[in-house]
Amino acid sequence: MTTLTCDVCAHACRFPDSSDFTGRCRTRRRAGDKIESLVYGRLIAEHIDPIEKKPLFHVLPGSLTYSIATAGCNFRCAHCQNSGISQINSAVAPEKTGKPRTPAEVAKAALAASCQTISYTYVEPTIFLEFALDCCHEAKALGLGNIFVSNGFMSAASARLLTNSLTAINIDLKSFSDNFYQKICGGRLHPVLDNIARFHKSGVWLEVTTLLIPGLNDSRAEIAAMADFLAALSPDIPWHLSGFYPSYKLSDLPPTPARTLVEARELALSHGLRYVYTGNRPGIIGEHTICPHCGATVIKRDGYRVSVNRLRDGLCPDCGAAIPGLW
Repeated sequence: MTTLTCDVCAHACRFPDSSDFTGRCRTRRRAGDKIESLVYGRLIAEHIDPIEKKPLFHVLPGSLTYSIATAGCNFRCAHCQNSGISQINSAVAPEKTGKPRTPAEVAKAALAASCQTISYTYVEPTIFLEFALDCCHEAKALGLGNIFVSNGFMSAASARLLTNSLTAINIDLKSFSDNFYQKICGGRLHPVLDNIARFHKSGVWLEVTTLLIPGLNDSRAEIAAMADFLAALSPDIPWHLSGFYPSYKLSDLPPTPARTLVEARELALSHGLRYVYTGNRPGIIGEHTICPHCGATVIKRDGYRVSVNRLRDGLCPDCGAAIPGLW
């Protein structure tokens, strides 16, 4: 029997004639001449979140999103905050792969919880692509939006499918170093850059997040390089710079100083980006949305809570300039 290649993510795992191999994501298995998902409809996490937690600051501010995940992930991030669910092998530990849910049940639960969107999140959602796409279809039928919170390491084919289904996506740009991606995450940089560009061009609303880890990806040169890449696509792409807390295999590193986040934001703004936010450090500068034309504060936030939203049909109330987003 010939080897089959999985086309869901950029790892392009090759499945020999064996039932033991479950891919880099540990959620897929060969069944004859097909590769099947081991986690379809098996939710290990199901929560109601403020949309700001994703983070998305330019999409339906102050709204709720229905967040779901299965077990597994196609990365092995040393600093993963959800390693308890992302690193499960669904073939070895089927009892830990969650409770059964149908796409229709997920969409109806989201609507009943007064959520305006469903977020596929917590782990890399590409690994449960088939279930996510079916949920997207059910959500659209009920007037709900669909959001991916992703590492951006999906295949080009998967990205094309998602552009027809998603309302918005937040992609983690974990570093601008391929060495970081290989050693810290078990991935590669360039597929992520390609997908950031691909989703921006597609018209799916895009925001980007970078977790700044002391000594690993927080140099001024690297921050400037990431800012230049994003600004070249569009100065209006919101960029979230988040603070690291010691976790998983990087528990020996210190938290990101608040000053690092503030200075990184200032640097990114100086490189042409208009909407740069700081995260994981409530109360420091960088939580609010500022009109880049007149300097007015149009959305005030306190952590994940929107305290003031002055936008009127997406326009700054002081100067009338359009603030890009899905309002």
